[in-house]
Amino acid sequence: MRDHQPFGLDAVAESVYRVLLLHPDSGPPQIAERLALAEDSVLGSLERLADLALVRPPGTTGRWRAVNPEAGLAALLARQEADAARRQSELERSRGALAGLIAEYALVHQSSSASGVEVISGLQDVRDRLEQLAADAVAEVLSFAPGGPQPAAVMAASRELDLQSLRRGVRMRTVYLDSVRNDQATVQYAEWLNELGGTVRTVPALPLRMIIADGSTAVVPLDPDDPGKGAVLLRSPGILAALCALFEQVWTRARPLGEAAQRDTHGLTDQERQLLQLLADGLTDERAAQRLGVSLRTVRRMMSALMTRMDSRSRFQAGIKVAALGWLGDTPPTAPTAPHTDITTPKRIAENSH
Repeated sequence: MRDHQPFGLDAVAESVYRVLLLHPDSGPPQIAERLALAEDSVLGSLERLADLALVRPPGTTGRWRAVNPEAGLAALLARQEADAARRQSELERSRGALAGLIAEYALVHQSSSASGVEVISGLQDVRDRLEQLAADAVAEVLSFAPGGPQPAAVMAASRELDLQSLRRGVRMRTVYLDSVRNDQATVQYAEWLNELGGTVRTVPALPLRMIIADGSTAVVPLDPDDPGKGAVLLRSPGILAALCALFEQVWTRARPLGEAAQRDTHGLTDQERQLLQLLADGLTDERAAQRLGVSLRTVRRMMSALMTRMDSRSRFQAGIKVAALGWLGDTPPTAPTAPHTDITTPKRIAENSH
């Protein structure tokens, strides 16, 4: 127990906790004397430790008691994981909201040089502008590539452009979906990019398709759910700053292509957790499959495996257990005496199988 800053313990609180563990009969005056601290400082640390459930305040015994560190720190870590899951869920919703706002902004301003927005209609026109954007880049190209395994024709068309950009010294960072790891052709293409100096990472889900060149120009779909409607070319500094920040947030939590998937303390992979979150947010199995870049059959197979793991006979029962176990951060991952959590999550997971 040398550095518990990640657990929210400062050096003084750690020292107080250590003394109470080693000398359980010590009260605040004795702890203060041992540590050469003011008694008020010790009492403040004890209250902080009590908030973290690492010590129990005086009851009928009249003395502070330290909680077993293995159990206390494990419970504290579980609460922090639940908080992190809630923050991640909020971040995912913020990303989706940003994508919607961009599309609405583009529709209002249409093609206007003053607003830094240009609407591009037609898939071929979009492809032409993307090729020109890649050809003109001089410093860095950032991109989100949702949709799962990439079509062979798209990868073949991109090879020459990517090769030219990398040879010019352009830095390329691309985020794919985790599902591409199961597609040999896409993996080979990503490994080829890596060998030439590009960098590829993956995440369970992406908010939209996006390419940013040199931090000054971005292309995003007019409708993230329907790329056929066209795209928006953006040059507004404010919007570009937001999109670059979005990319960096996703990039930070993305896994390098060669890194194996990790499971959290609940035994969930990032992709499994994302699936449960998408269903809890109200997406159907079909939409969840699109967001994850996998087939409908794969989504249902994943849910079946998760239900088996939870010993659940129905989607509704699975939703209750997901909430009760805190898998999505709704509650700490300790089993309550009765599943009294918000009924919204189990209802959504149960109803979105069609």
